[in-house]
Amino acid sequence: MSERKVLNKYYPPDFDPSKIPKLKLPKDRQYVVRLMAPFNMRCKTCGEYIYKGKKFNARKETVQNELYLGLPIFRFYIKCTRCLAEITFKTDPENTDYAMEHGATRNFQAEKLIEEEEKKIQQEREEEELNNPMKVLENRTRDSKLEMEVLENLQELKELNQRQAQVDFEGMLDKYKEMERRQRERELEEDERETKEMLERALVKRLRDSDSEEETEDAKDQSRKHVADNPTDILTTDRSTGPQGSSSVGVKKQKVESWERSVGGLGVKGALGSLVKRKKPADSAYHSGAGAAQPESSKASNRQPVASQNGSSLSLLGAYTDSDDSNSD
Repeated sequence: MSERKVLNKYYPPDFDPSKIPKLKLPKDRQYVVRLMAPFNMRCKTCGEYIYKGKKFNARKETVQNELYLGLPIFRFYIKCTRCLAEITFKTDPENTDYAMEHGATRNFQAEKLIEEEEKKIQQEREEEELNNPMKVLENRTRDSKLEMEVLENLQELKELNQRQAQVDFEGMLDKYKEMERRQRERELEEDERETKEMLERALVKRLRDSDSEEETEDAKDQSRKHVADNPTDILTTDRSTGPQGSSSVGVKKQKVESWERSVGGLGVKGALGSLVKRKKPADSAYHSGAGAAQPESSKASNRQPVASQNGSSLSLLGAYTDSDDSNSD
Protein backbone atom coordinates (compact mmCIF):
# COMPACT_ATOMS: atom_id res chain seq x y z
CA MET A 1 0.00 0.00 0.00
CA SER A 2 2.92 2.34 0.58
CA GLU A 3 4.20 2.00 -3.01
CA ARG A 4 1.43 4.14 -4.45
CA LYS A 5 2.54 7.12 -2.36
CA VAL A 6 6.11 7.37 -3.60
CA LEU A 7 7.21 10.36 -5.62
CA ASN A 8 10.10 8.85 -7.53
CA LYS A 9 9.23 5.61 -9.25
CA TYR A 10 11.67 3.11 -10.61
CA TYR A 11 12.45 3.20 -14.31
CA PRO A 12 14.49 0.34 -15.72
CA PRO A 13 17.63 1.07 -17.79
CA ASP A 14 16.04 -0.13 -21.03
CA PHE A 15 12.92 2.11 -20.63
CA ASP A 16 11.85 3.74 -23.90
CA PRO A 17 8.83 6.11 -23.66
CA SER A 18 8.35 6.08 -27.45
CA LYS A 19 7.38 2.45 -27.30
CA ILE A 20 4.39 3.22 -25.06
CA PRO A 21 1.21 2.84 -27.17
CA LYS A 22 -0.92 5.97 -27.38
CA LEU A 23 -4.64 5.79 -26.68
CA LYS A 24 -6.57 6.95 -29.73
CA LEU A 25 -10.03 8.22 -28.84
CA PRO A 26 -12.63 9.63 -31.26
CA LYS A 27 -13.01 13.38 -31.32
CA ASP A 28 -16.79 13.22 -30.97
CA ARG A 29 -16.74 10.87 -28.01
CA GLN A 30 -19.25 11.52 -25.23
CA TYR A 31 -18.79 11.95 -21.43
CA VAL A 32 -21.39 11.50 -18.73
CA VAL A 33 -21.63 14.62 -16.58
CA ARG A 34 -23.95 15.89 -13.85
CA LEU A 35 -25.60 19.22 -14.68
CA MET A 36 -28.65 21.38 -14.02
CA ALA A 37 -31.13 22.70 -16.56
CA PRO A 38 -29.86 26.17 -17.58
CA PHE A 39 -33.36 27.56 -18.35
CA ASN A 40 -37.06 26.72 -18.18
CA MET A 41 -38.23 24.44 -20.99
CA ARG A 42 -41.24 22.36 -22.06
CA CYS A 43 -41.05 18.95 -23.64
CA LYS A 44 -42.51 18.77 -27.19
CA THR A 45 -43.52 15.13 -26.82
CA CYS A 46 -45.53 15.10 -23.57
CA GLY A 47 -45.74 18.80 -22.65
CA GLU A 48 -43.91 18.33 -19.32
CA TYR A 49 -42.41 21.49 -17.84
CA ILE A 50 -38.75 21.29 -16.85
CA TYR A 51 -37.73 24.15 -14.60
CA LYS A 52 -34.40 25.84 -14.28
CA GLY A 53 -32.10 24.08 -11.80
CA LYS A 54 -33.43 20.57 -12.36
CA LYS A 55 -30.54 18.08 -12.10
CA PHE A 56 -29.80 15.54 -14.83
CA ASN A 57 -27.19 12.92 -15.70
CA ALA A 58 -26.37 14.25 -19.17
CA ARG A 59 -24.09 13.18 -21.99
CA LYS A 60 -21.60 15.79 -23.14
CA GLU A 61 -19.86 16.00 -26.54
CA THR A 62 -17.88 18.56 -28.52
CA VAL A 63 -19.63 20.01 -31.55
CA GLN A 64 -17.60 19.40 -34.68
CA ASN A 65 -16.64 22.25 -37.02
CA GLU A 66 -18.12 24.93 -34.74
CA LEU A 67 -15.90 27.41 -32.91
CA TYR A 68 -16.38 30.93 -31.58
CA LEU A 69 -13.14 32.89 -31.39
CA GLY A 70 -11.27 29.63 -30.88
CA LEU A 71 -13.62 28.46 -28.09
CA PRO A 72 -15.21 25.03 -28.57
CA ILE A 73 -18.98 24.57 -28.37
CA PHE A 74 -20.42 21.70 -26.31
CA ARG A 75 -23.69 19.79 -26.78
CA PHE A 76 -25.66 18.18 -23.95
CA TYR A 77 -28.19 15.33 -24.14
CA ILE A 78 -30.83 14.93 -21.41
CA LYS A 79 -34.06 12.95 -21.09
CA CYS A 80 -37.53 14.18 -20.20
CA THR A 81 -38.51 13.29 -16.66
CA ARG A 82 -41.92 12.05 -17.81
CA CYS A 83 -41.67 10.46 -21.28
CA LEU A 84 -37.87 9.96 -21.44
CA ALA A 85 -37.70 11.78 -24.77
CA GLU A 86 -34.27 13.09 -25.70
CA ILE A 87 -33.67 16.83 -25.39
CA THR A 88 -30.52 18.56 -26.63
CA PHE A 89 -29.08 22.06 -26.12
CA LYS A 90 -25.63 23.54 -26.62
CA THR A 91 -23.53 26.40 -25.31
CA ASP A 92 -23.67 29.89 -26.84
CA PRO A 93 -20.43 31.74 -25.91
CA GLU A 94 -21.34 34.66 -28.16
CA ASN A 95 -24.28 35.62 -25.91
CA THR A 96 -22.91 33.94 -22.74
CA ASP A 97 -25.98 31.70 -22.67
CA TYR A 98 -27.34 28.32 -23.83
CA ALA A 99 -29.20 27.68 -27.07
CA MET A 100 -32.12 25.24 -27.33
CA GLU A 101 -31.56 22.71 -30.13
CA HIS A 102 -34.01 19.79 -30.17
CA GLY A 103 -36.79 18.09 -28.21
CA ALA A 104 -38.18 21.07 -26.23
CA THR A 105 -39.05 24.75 -26.41
CA ARG A 106 -37.61 27.45 -24.17
CA ASN A 107 -40.07 29.40 -22.02
CA PHE A 108 -40.02 33.08 -20.95
CA GLN A 109 -37.83 34.16 -23.83
CA ALA A 110 -39.66 37.38 -24.80
CA GLU A 111 -36.91 39.70 -23.59
CA LYS A 112 -34.29 37.79 -25.50
CA LEU A 113 -36.38 37.87 -28.68
CA ILE A 114 -36.78 41.67 -28.38
CA GLU A 115 -33.05 42.12 -27.96
CA GLU A 116 -32.37 39.96 -31.00
CA GLU A 117 -34.86 41.96 -33.07
CA GLU A 118 -33.24 45.26 -32.07
CA LYS A 119 -29.82 43.94 -32.96
CA LYS A 120 -31.08 42.81 -36.37
CA ILE A 121 -32.60 46.24 -37.12
CA GLN A 122 -29.39 47.98 -36.04
CA GLN A 123 -27.30 45.78 -38.32
CA GLU A 124 -29.56 46.42 -41.32
CA ARG A 125 -29.38 50.19 -40.73
CA GLU A 126 -25.62 50.16 -40.54
CA GLU A 127 -25.42 48.21 -43.80
CA GLU A 128 -27.66 50.75 -45.54
CA GLU A 129 -25.70 53.74 -44.26
CA LEU A 130 -22.44 52.16 -45.30
CA ASN A 131 -23.19 52.46 -49.04
CA ASN A 132 -25.71 55.35 -49.17
CA PRO A 133 -24.66 58.77 -47.70
CA MET A 134 -28.12 60.25 -48.35
CA LYS A 135 -29.60 57.55 -46.14
CA VAL A 136 -27.27 58.63 -43.37
CA LEU A 137 -28.55 62.22 -43.62
CA GLU A 138 -32.17 61.08 -43.62
CA ASN A 139 -31.60 58.93 -40.53
CA ARG A 140 -29.93 61.82 -38.70
CA THR A 141 -32.78 64.24 -39.46
CA ARG A 142 -35.30 61.62 -38.39
CA ASP A 143 -33.44 61.04 -35.13
CA SER A 144 -33.27 64.78 -34.40
CA LYS A 145 -37.01 65.17 -35.02
CA LEU A 146 -37.77 62.25 -32.73
CA GLU A 147 -35.54 63.72 -30.04
CA MET A 148 -37.27 67.13 -30.28
CA GLU A 149 -40.67 65.49 -30.05
CA VAL A 150 -39.61 63.52 -27.01
CA LEU A 151 -38.33 66.68 -25.29
CA GLU A 152 -41.55 68.57 -26.06
CA ASN A 153 -43.66 65.75 -24.72
CA LEU A 154 -41.54 65.63 -21.58
CA GLN A 155 -41.91 69.38 -21.03
CA GLU A 156 -45.67 69.15 -21.48
CA LEU A 157 -45.84 66.36 -18.94
CA LYS A 158 -43.84 68.44 -16.45
CA GLU A 159 -46.12 71.43 -16.87
CA LEU A 160 -49.21 69.26 -16.53
CA ASN A 161 -47.87 67.73 -13.34
CA GLN A 162 -47.09 71.18 -11.90
CA ARG A 163 -50.61 72.43 -12.65
CA GLN A 164 -52.20 69.41 -11.10
CA ALA A 165 -49.92 69.18 -8.09
CA GLN A 166 -49.98 72.93 -7.23
CA VAL A 167 -46.97 72.60 -5.02
CA ASP A 168 -46.05 75.74 -3.06
CA PHE A 169 -42.31 75.55 -2.58
CA GLU A 170 -42.22 78.69 -0.42
CA GLY A 171 -44.86 77.22 1.85
CA MET A 172 -42.90 73.99 2.09
CA LEU A 173 -39.75 75.88 3.09
CA ASP A 174 -41.70 77.93 5.67
CA LYS A 175 -43.17 74.77 7.16
CA TYR A 176 -39.73 73.21 7.35
CA LYS A 177 -38.33 76.29 9.11
CA GLU A 178 -41.27 76.33 11.52
CA MET A 179 -40.69 72.67 12.28
CA GLU A 180 -37.02 73.33 13.00
CA ARG A 181 -37.90 76.26 15.28
CA ARG A 182 -40.36 74.14 17.26
CA GLN A 183 -37.79 71.42 17.58
CA ARG A 184 -35.23 73.87 18.97
CA GLU A 185 -37.78 75.32 21.42
CA ARG A 186 -38.70 71.83 22.59
CA GLU A 187 -35.05 70.97 23.15
CA LEU A 188 -34.49 74.22 25.11
CA GLU A 189 -37.54 73.53 27.30
CA GLU A 190 -36.31 70.02 28.03
CA ASP A 191 -32.85 71.36 28.96
CA GLU A 192 -34.36 74.00 31.28
CA ARG A 193 -36.60 71.43 32.94
CA GLU A 194 -33.68 69.10 33.52
CA THR A 195 -31.52 71.89 35.02
CA LYS A 196 -34.40 72.97 37.26
CA GLU A 197 -34.88 69.43 38.54
CA MET A 198 -31.15 69.14 39.24
CA LEU A 199 -31.16 72.43 41.19
CA GLU A 200 -34.21 71.36 43.22
CA ARG A 201 -32.55 68.07 44.12
CA ALA A 202 -29.38 69.90 45.18
CA LEU A 203 -31.42 72.39 47.30
CA VAL A 204 -33.34 69.60 49.04
CA LYS A 205 -30.09 67.84 49.83
CA ARG A 206 -28.58 71.05 51.20
CA LEU A 207 -31.64 71.70 53.42
CA ARG A 208 -31.46 68.18 54.76
CA ASP A 209 -27.78 68.63 55.59
CA SER A 210 -28.46 71.97 57.34
CA ASP A 211 -31.33 70.43 59.34
CA SER A 212 -29.09 67.60 60.46
CA GLU A 213 -26.38 70.10 61.48
CA GLU A 214 -28.89 72.13 63.50
CA GLU A 215 -30.13 69.00 65.22
CA THR A 216 -26.57 68.06 66.17
CA GLU A 217 -25.93 71.59 67.52
CA ASP A 218 -29.14 71.48 69.58
CA ALA A 219 -28.14 68.11 70.98
CA LYS A 220 -24.73 69.53 71.93
CA ASP A 221 -26.37 72.53 73.67
CA GLN A 222 -28.72 70.20 75.56
CA SER A 223 -25.76 68.09 76.69
CA ARG A 224 -23.89 71.22 77.81
CA LYS A 225 -26.91 72.37 79.88
CA HIS A 226 -27.29 69.02 81.58
CA VAL A 227 -23.59 68.58 82.35
CA ALA A 228 -23.52 70.98 85.35
CA ASP A 229 -25.74 69.04 87.75
CA ASN A 230 -23.86 70.07 90.94
CA PRO A 231 -23.81 73.75 92.01
CA THR A 232 -20.03 73.79 92.46
CA ASP A 233 -19.31 72.60 88.93
CA ILE A 234 -19.03 76.23 87.89
CA LEU A 235 -15.57 76.35 89.47
CA THR A 236 -14.23 73.52 87.27
CA THR A 237 -16.00 74.39 83.99
CA ASP A 238 -15.09 77.21 81.61
CA ARG A 239 -17.59 79.96 81.06
CA SER A 240 -18.73 80.29 77.49
CA THR A 241 -18.08 83.79 76.18
CA GLY A 242 -19.61 83.30 72.74
CA PRO A 243 -22.70 85.12 71.51
CA GLN A 244 -25.23 82.78 73.13
CA GLY A 245 -27.83 85.53 73.82
CA SER A 246 -30.30 85.44 76.69
CA SER A 247 -29.87 81.69 77.21
CA SER A 248 -26.17 82.06 78.18
CA VAL A 249 -26.99 84.98 80.53
CA GLY A 250 -29.67 82.88 82.22
CA VAL A 251 -27.23 80.00 82.69
CA LYS A 252 -24.70 82.38 84.29
CA LYS A 253 -27.33 83.75 86.68
CA GLN A 254 -28.35 80.25 87.68
CA LYS A 255 -24.74 79.31 88.39
CA VAL A 256 -24.14 82.48 90.50
CA GLU A 257 -27.33 81.88 92.48
CA SER A 258 -26.36 78.28 93.17
CA TRP A 259 -22.93 79.43 94.38
CA GLU A 260 -24.43 82.10 96.65
CA ARG A 261 -26.88 79.59 98.10
CA SER A 262 -24.13 77.10 98.91
CA VAL A 263 -21.24 79.36 99.98
CA GLY A 264 -22.51 82.91 100.29
CA GLY A 265 -22.07 86.18 98.52
CA LEU A 266 -18.80 88.07 98.42
CA GLY A 267 -18.94 91.64 99.81
CA VAL A 268 -22.28 91.01 101.57
CA LYS A 269 -22.82 89.98 105.11
CA GLY A 270 -23.67 86.31 104.81
CA ALA A 271 -23.90 83.16 106.83
CA LEU A 272 -20.16 83.07 107.68
CA GLY A 273 -20.48 86.36 109.61
CA SER A 274 -22.62 84.67 112.23
CA LEU A 275 -20.11 81.87 112.65
CA VAL A 276 -17.22 84.27 113.50
CA LYS A 277 -17.24 85.45 117.07
CA ARG A 278 -15.47 88.58 118.26
CA LYS A 279 -12.85 88.26 120.96
CA LYS A 280 -13.45 90.58 123.88
CA PRO A 281 -10.41 92.29 125.54
CA ALA A 282 -9.37 90.96 128.94
CA ASP A 283 -9.69 93.08 132.07
CA SER A 284 -6.04 92.54 132.94
CA ALA A 285 -5.00 94.68 130.03
CA TYR A 286 -6.65 97.73 131.68
CA HIS A 287 -5.23 96.93 135.15
CA SER A 288 -1.65 96.52 133.97
CA GLY A 289 -1.39 100.27 133.31
CA ALA A 290 0.90 99.91 130.31
CA GLY A 291 0.68 103.10 128.43
CA ALA A 292 1.80 101.73 125.14
CA ALA A 293 -0.61 98.78 125.22
CA GLN A 294 -3.70 100.84 125.90
CA PRO A 295 -3.70 102.85 122.72
CA GLU A 296 -2.98 99.76 120.65
CA SER A 297 -5.85 97.78 122.20
CA SER A 298 -8.10 100.75 121.82
CA LYS A 299 -7.10 101.08 118.22
CA ALA A 300 -7.75 97.38 117.60
CA SER A 301 -11.10 97.59 119.34
CA ASN A 302 -11.92 100.62 117.30
CA ARG A 303 -10.95 98.89 114.04
CA GLN A 304 -13.04 95.77 114.75
CA PRO A 305 -16.47 97.40 114.79
CA VAL A 306 -15.64 99.41 111.65
CA ALA A 307 -14.59 96.30 109.87
CA SER A 308 -17.68 94.47 111.07
CA GLN A 309 -19.87 97.21 109.81
CA ASN A 310 -18.28 97.80 106.43
CA GLY A 311 -16.50 94.56 105.59
CA SER A 312 -17.69 91.08 104.90
CA SER A 313 -17.38 87.92 106.92
CA LEU A 314 -13.93 87.22 105.46
CA SER A 315 -12.70 90.69 106.48
CA LEU A 316 -13.92 90.06 110.03
CA LEU A 317 -12.03 86.80 110.04
CA GLY A 318 -8.88 88.68 108.97
CA ALA A 319 -9.36 91.26 111.70
CA TYR A 320 -9.81 88.47 114.19
CA THR A 321 -6.51 86.95 113.26
CA ASP A 322 -4.78 90.34 113.48
CA SER A 323 -6.05 90.82 117.01
CA ASP A 324 -4.74 87.40 118.01
CA ASP A 325 -1.30 88.30 116.67
CA SER A 326 -1.24 91.60 118.55
CA ASN A 327 -2.30 89.97 121.80
CA SER A 328 0.28 87.31 121.49
CA ASP A 329 2.94 89.96 121.02
